[in-house]
Amino acid sequence: MSSPAFRSAADIRHAVATGATSATAILEETLARVDRLEPKLAAFLSLDRAAARRQAHAVDARVAAGDRSGALLGVPVALKDNLCLTGQPVTCGSKILEGYVAPYDAHVVERLAQAGAVFVGKTNLDEFAMGSSCENSAYQKTRNPWNLDCVPGGSSGGSAAVVAAGIVPLSLGSDTGGSIRQPAALCGVVGFKPTYGRVSRYGLVAFASSLDQIGPFSACVDDAAAAFAAMAGHDPRDSTTVDAPVPAAEDCRRSDLSGIRVGVHREYVDEIPDAQVRALVQRGLDWMKDAGATLVRIDDIDLLGRYALPTYYLVATSEASSNLARFDGMRYGKRAAAEGLAEAYSKTRGDRFGAEVSRRILLGTFALSSGYYDAYYMKALQVRRLYRQAFAKAFERCDVIAGGTSPIPAFPIGQKAADPLTMYACDVLTIPASLAGLPTISLPCGFTESRLPVGFQILGPPLEDARVLGVAHVFETKSGARGQLAPLAEVSA
Repeated sequence: MSSPAFRSAADIRHAVATGATSATAILEETLARVDRLEPKLAAFLSLDRAAARRQAHAVDARVAAGDRSGALLGVPVALKDNLCLTGQPVTCGSKILEGYVAPYDAHVVERLAQAGAVFVGKTNLDEFAMGSSCENSAYQKTRNPWNLDCVPGGSSGGSAAVVAAGIVPLSLGSDTGGSIRQPAALCGVVGFKPTYGRVSRYGLVAFASSLDQIGPFSACVDDAAAAFAAMAGHDPRDSTTVDAPVPAAEDCRRSDLSGIRVGVHREYVDEIPDAQVRALVQRGLDWMKDAGATLVRIDDIDLLGRYALPTYYLVATSEASSNLARFDGMRYGKRAAAEGLAEAYSKTRGDRFGAEVSRRILLGTFALSSGYYDAYYMKALQVRRLYRQAFAKAFERCDVIAGGTSPIPAFPIGQKAADPLTMYACDVLTIPASLAGLPTISLPCGFTESRLPVGFQILGPPLEDARVLGVAHVFETKSGARGQLAPLAEVSA
């Protein structure tokens, strides 16, 4: 059932374009919700009300001058705090970047600004996007809007929480191994990871460059499609972007699933350890069948197996070790007081990186070190290629693959913080698609007995983002979850 507090990005855009309201009025309503709910959620790391008001005034002036173009005209958007926004802090949830101010806009910020978006603030995340619970932030622990004692997921926990709480209709996150989809599942919202290379990473502080991809959170698939259409496209500043036509938002819809073959794999459904999650995911498959889809078993193809997690954590930590070398207090980062150069490096990185970031740098440095590079990092890249081949084989027999997003619902804050391996396992269903660079979406598919959301994941072949969004649109209609916000949102109505 949709909350009365829900107003989609499309609704806002229409109201602003037709003069029914103004971007300034929409922003003031948003800031009022921030004031009411932020003390409960701890989702924002920074807010610049003056800058946001200037953007809203500029949108209103644009409309007054007769320019009503822009798919996100007047829509409030929150940004994960690893994306650059000129003149705003970008901390990546780390003490090492405390006080750093972005000197330029990320590509996605430029694109959304052109579409008329108004940027409200920067959201909390696990430090340098490394985590699955938003507990690794150096600044605060964001809470899940459905249960304030639980985590929102990670690493983009703040971005998921502000949408689930009805503060903004749209936010951006980054997904390396599941950092959009997993918090979307735990917070009961839509989270879309485009095909790797569809959206430029220019202005995204890198974690693992061959895996990172930027994508939207929203309370409905249509808004995610609109954000994707606005952001995607070739960018010469990011050599990994794909020079391919970007589907229009209206091309990301379907009326039913007739002719769609849905791949079903035991590890994405039958072997989910939580019985309630498993049952809800199975119900989601039934909805797809009712909508006209044909379910195809693909159990004979090794899509997860025992190698996905170690492969990912070798690739990701190796690339993190390289990318984070620049944060040394000399090139980037707040420098610690020290007697000499070696001590400055040691104290800066030792004192200002958190435990999880330090752990991953050490793991990656070891995997890249002389004598181990071929045995670990190169071997992981070879296994990664096998995953890509396995998915390619699967997509010869089906059009999309569907199953669970997270093997468990949101868990209490602090429950898994002391056990890194248990925390890593939270991403076991999202990591394979990241290794293969696939477009993937998570949607709400119901609630546990404790009223915690459960996510349903749809994966497609590379560059078939419109197909994934179209199938998701039908699934959302069947589930009745469009605009489903946490009860906390009603407080802000």
